[in-house]
Amino acid sequence: MKNQDFLQRSRDAVWHPCSQMKHFETLPLVPIARGKGVWLYDFEERRYLDAISSWWVNLFGHCNPRINAAIKDQLDTLEHVILAGFTHQPVIELSERLSRLTGLGHCFYGSDGASATEIALKMSFHYWRNSGVPDKTRFISLQNSYHGETIGALSVTDVALFKDTYAPLLRQSTQVPTPDWRNAAAGESARDFALRCAAALRAHLEQHHAETAALIVEPLVQGAAGMGMYDAEYLRQARAICNEFKVHLIADEIAVGFGRTGTMFACEQAGIRPDFMCLSKGISGGYLPLSAVLTTNEVFQAFYHDETARGFLHSHSYTGNALACRAALATLDIFEQDQVIAANRAKAAYLTQAAQPLRDHPKVKNFRHTGMIWAFEAENDTPHFSRAFYQLALENELLLRPMGNTVYFMPPYIISEEEIDLLIGGTLKVLEQLC
Repeated sequence: MKNQDFLQRSRDAVWHPCSQMKHFETLPLVPIARGKGVWLYDFEERRYLDAISSWWVNLFGHCNPRINAAIKDQLDTLEHVILAGFTHQPVIELSERLSRLTGLGHCFYGSDGASATEIALKMSFHYWRNSGVPDKTRFISLQNSYHGETIGALSVTDVALFKDTYAPLLRQSTQVPTPDWRNAAAGESARDFALRCAAALRAHLEQHHAETAALIVEPLVQGAAGMGMYDAEYLRQARAICNEFKVHLIADEIAVGFGRTGTMFACEQAGIRPDFMCLSKGISGGYLPLSAVLTTNEVFQAFYHDETARGFLHSHSYTGNALACRAALATLDIFEQDQVIAANRAKAAYLTQAAQPLRDHPKVKNFRHTGMIWAFEAENDTPHFSRAFYQLALENELLLRPMGNTVYFMPPYIISEEEIDLLIGGTLKVLEQLC
């Protein structure tokens, strides 16, 4: 098949996500025929280094042989069964392993990050109702937060591009100051700024705790805010403040979980345990849609009752899908067998050192790094910078998808030193052309 034939069929039949379809008249879709490792290939064998892990999901490369083998084996045993009233081995094993990793004892499954957010919000609200505190119905999140694009998730999201159109449909929530250190005052450390933002959270809950069910945060890194990074002290303070005012803490680890911030889960760096942890994206290694919400025994017990209406009556048809759970188990096996967290520290050190020319570039500001995430802002006057950068990056064999003028790297963990050098060199070429 030729690229052009494939593109025309896609334009005619597929409504692509997070896109203005008219832009594809001048910025063509990229046809992908196959993937291997960090590389994607089109039908004419042009290749692209997947520096964003295909929307932050692909941890161990495309067509990973170990994950492939696990899914193939599961296909010959069980592909799916209703999880209401039935169970199966992959979902039990995955739940047990996630519980050991997080310290949270009960797993509820969904299909994607937004559904995990919905589940956590509904659980928190319903917990307070079951516990005889029905006035706790409101939610708070951080400024510039992103938690998904379904109605409930969008209600606690604070990105105007996604939210403004649907504002009449949304439930009102409150945003408190983000500890993103790019907003700190001159001379103010990231930790001091985090403490100042935590004080604002305290001030809000002093006035509104009686009506507040939960605070939801993206721990350490706010993704759609342009990879806004902050000090772990904010999480420690937020946990203590939520405890004091009897408010749930929801950790949205959808993008930052599974090693992305340098520890298995970002909350570990603050030494805290949330009341709810939302997981998705990397959970299946980028293979199949899957999300999970883990919570405490205290929350679980509030639903454990003879009355059906007191149960958590939320579901979707593919909850706990056996193939997706098996892919997730294979992903966790790779973490254990390859000591991925430790290996990533060495890889992150190499990429950070290799990126020194980027940090020193006169058009780069706020170069920052947490775990296996790097980001910077490019000072430029180029119209539609993100689209122009994306297109030039493709010409340099790179898949990079800036958010506004923020360029970021979230590569698969298997990226080699040679591939890192290609990534940095190609990014510098694009910067020189645009800036």
